[in-house]
Amino acid sequence: MVRSFNRIFGIGDKPDSEPEEEVYQPNEVIQLDIMKIKPNRFQPRSIFNEEKISELAQTIKTHGMIQPIVVRKIEEDQYELIAGERRWRAVQMLGWDSTPVIVQEMTDTQTASVALIENLQREELTVIEEARAYARLLELHGITQEALAQRLGKNQSTIANKLRLLKLDDSVQQALLNKDITERHARALIKVKDNEKQLKLLNEIIEHDLNVKQTEERIDKIENKNEEVKKKKPKLKGVNKDMRIAVNTIRQSLTMVTDTGIDVETNEEDLEDYYQFTIKIPKKKQ
Repeated sequence: MVRSFNRIFGIGDKPDSEPEEEVYQPNEVIQLDIMKIKPNRFQPRSIFNEEKISELAQTIKTHGMIQPIVVRKIEEDQYELIAGERRWRAVQMLGWDSTPVIVQEMTDTQTASVALIENLQREELTVIEEARAYARLLELHGITQEALAQRLGKNQSTIANKLRLLKLDDSVQQALLNKDITERHARALIKVKDNEKQLKLLNEIIEHDLNVKQTEERIDKIENKNEEVKKKKPKLKGVNKDMRIAVNTIRQSLTMVTDTGIDVETNEEDLEDYYQFTIKIPKKKQ
């Protein structure tokens, strides 16, 4: 598995300095004390399904460890996972003292790349974890989205669409990570540039269990309402400063009410002797 990752990003070049002590043959399988293995600090997965880990543990108990864990030595008697964290968690669940491993020599960049690609190829990451993995690979290797897409065998548009999700408010990203909303909900929320409005809509989606179509309609309604308010604002010509302040204060107040989700209908008229606002507030929430 690691060799296939090597071909994607040229991973596997020898480090500048040779290890001073134990030298392992490439792909040599050894038994290593589980307590000496640390999790991969570059692991993109933040959520592990304990039920699936338990199922894997039972499979390993029955058939043994078919594929060794891949690690690298980071200090005396300490190793870091490169690939195989689910297997590592499973054997810990089984109470094993040691496990079969392959020791590889890798830099931080190479280790991070392998961890990211392993999870991407398994296609078990949430969309946010996947987006963060793409962003990390772009940063690590200094390549374009198109180059990354070619190396991973994906469409450039797929990677671009995932990366756009990272522009959402952190709370929206967390809701997506927790699967409180779907990716399509999140894509709809990208249209809303204001973070506060994103959060209000997020709460509406969760509280009222809005589907994607309802969410899109709600967003369109808000955006159209804002446009209508802008269009209905006549220019304040020939009025004194106090009048302009009064009118603008009313407009700001109406915008605040609209932002709460209430469908307020407003109309402004600049008549000969006075300035008229017509405001309709529905008694029932739409």
